[in-house]
Amino acid sequence: MSISKGRLTAIAASIFIGALATGAFTPAAAQTLDRIRSSSSLKLGYDPDARPFSFKSDQGAPDGYAVALCNKIADSVRAELKLSQLNIEWIPLGNDARPRAIQDGVVDLVCAAEPVTISRRQEVSFSLPIFPSGTGALLRASAPLALREVLEYGQPSSRPIWRGSPARTILEHKTFSAIAGTTSERWLSDRIETFQLAATTVPVNNYQQGVDRVRDGSSAVLFGDMSLLMDAAARSDDSGNLIVLKRHFTFQPLGLELARGDEDFRLSVDRALSLTYAAPEFRAFFTTWFGPPDEPIETFFRQTALPE
Repeated sequence: MSISKGRLTAIAASIFIGALATGAFTPAAAQTLDRIRSSSSLKLGYDPDARPFSFKSDQGAPDGYAVALCNKIADSVRAELKLSQLNIEWIPLGNDARPRAIQDGVVDLVCAAEPVTISRRQEVSFSLPIFPSGTGALLRASAPLALREVLEYGQPSSRPIWRGSPARTILEHKTFSAIAGTTSERWLSDRIETFQLAATTVPVNNYQQGVDRVRDGSSAVLFGDMSLLMDAAARSDDSGNLIVLKRHFTFQPLGLELARGDEDFRLSVDRALSLTYAAPEFRAFFTTWFGPPDEPIETFFRQTALPE
């Protein structure tokens, strides 16, 4: 059966109109810079309880590493659009509101610690990575040296570990904790199952609960996001007796969320981040939130920054 050219044209037009009606094409999502230009306003979302990336300060204002980066992005966008003034609207996003904040148009950019994953990229786009995160380990400074060596170097005193002696005496019959529902919890369960260790896992609801278990000896180790472990240890009343190992057990970069298909706005965001990472003062900027960066951290940001 043949179809005339006129009929094909009509079908194509119908499909196009239908796509517009159902939102298959979302040209509005690609107009963030135009809206900012016309309104002189930028809507930034943040998590008020995600130290050190974003939180509400004692004065009630947004604060944190990701918030500070977004302020630099705002300054860059204002200069790019040649605006005399740019009003920033900070919108707090709890756990329930944050996943849909971009898709629903509540904010233009989510300034929080969001893991960059394939599944999440089906719903939003991401900026350049803002932190080389991943699973880390927190334990007491007085923990047995052999346990620290196993966790940090993979073996104690140059002897093989995880299988056979002395693995069983060091790792077995220990209680480990991780934040419930996180990548760290899944990784921990997988490791124990893979190596058939007779160890116990006790999920915790938050980092404070996990730190308390390590402090009182209920758990030997707390596994969690490296940066959040560092912050939790630093803010603990017993910080001098807690250590966070430098080893990353998993790698999971964090980024800022923005709308899919909005390449112009994403370009503006990535340009601002690249300039920030390459600036001489970035080391001091980073130190404010995480302490002095080591060589791997500095290398990460050097490699992440894109040339103009």
